[in-house]
Amino acid sequence: MTDDVHADRRGRAAARLREVEADGLVCFPSRNLRYLTGFDAEPSERHLLLAVPAAGDDGDGAPALLVPELYETRVREETTVADVRTWADGDDPVAAARDLLADRGLRGGRLLVDDTMWATFAQDLRAAAPDATWGLASEALADLRARKDDAELAALREAAAAADATVRDLRDLGADAVGMTERELAERIADRLAAHGGTGVAFETIVGSGPNGAKPHHGHGDREIRAGEPVVLDFGTRVDGYPSDQTRTLVFDGDPPAEYERVHEAVREAQAAAVDAVEPGVAAGAVDRAAREVIEAAGYGDAFVHRTGHGVGLDVHEEPYLVAGNDRELEPGTVVSVEPGVYLDGRFGCRIEDLVAVTADGRERLNDTDRGWR
Repeated sequence: MTDDVHADRRGRAAARLREVEADGLVCFPSRNLRYLTGFDAEPSERHLLLAVPAAGDDGDGAPALLVPELYETRVREETTVADVRTWADGDDPVAAARDLLADRGLRGGRLLVDDTMWATFAQDLRAAAPDATWGLASEALADLRARKDDAELAALREAAAAADATVRDLRDLGADAVGMTERELAERIADRLAAHGGTGVAFETIVGSGPNGAKPHHGHGDREIRAGEPVVLDFGTRVDGYPSDQTRTLVFDGDPPAEYERVHEAVREAQAAAVDAVEPGVAAGAVDRAAREVIEAAGYGDAFVHRTGHGVGLDVHEEPYLVAGNDRELEPGTVVSVEPGVYLDGRFGCRIEDLVAVTADGRERLNDTDRGWR
């Protein structure tokens, strides 16, 4: 992504702070920090903070970074934040944070901090700005991050393509998958995702065979895959930090129980109905209702135990959530998963999931491989 993308995001965040009546925003190493600067790092015990003041009357916020001295060269190379301040091991990082906030006029007023900020850093910020009141960064950033820009959409499409290609590889296994353990198949999935251009896995791969498929977030274990049983396969990878998230439920050899065929058809129809409901201006809860009505009509309403989907961006799960009661309207640029499922305890599960982008006049499926079970 170009540097201009991150500078534009910081400017929009500064303007958004004014709209939510906040005076500033403080991030630490997180998805929010990456979104605003392009700098990606894991949190550590050292203080690394981005301060973004609310936009002034001229519409221009002035962000600043406080980083450990050993990060300075990398941060300057990887971001366009002009004001980068350092502190050395042996210095007092709380005093450095106090000076940073004071220079930006943020020792009082209402400040938003990263939703995932470690408690130790949140407490240090309280010490550095004792007169401030506090809120969460999602108040300002959730709406911005929900509407993907062109660079984000391009990365999400590429990640989805890697998942699609991996599904085709899995189907080609056919009977060769029988006798593999769930863990072995999960390793095969990771290998194929990388072969198709992905970086790592976006989350723990789910390979739920037979009765394990009735546990929506099973993960994978040492159970061997058997002929004639459904296997829930939920996986994704990342491209430029953005994930894919796709589920297919396959039978690798033999014929499944007759009821499974009925369940799969109900889930397939429910997913199609929900995807058709995705368009700008539609409430997120209405998409959930479109899927749920189909599954309830098929007699499996009690076995559909989770929401229909969630937003996807730098976080695999983010706003908006396709769940009953959510009146938030979908907007162009939003990307959501659509993943209804039915889970029959002790027997099998079935879930079908694709990513769908909201466009100006409808929707774009980012995944489009066969949704059948064979």
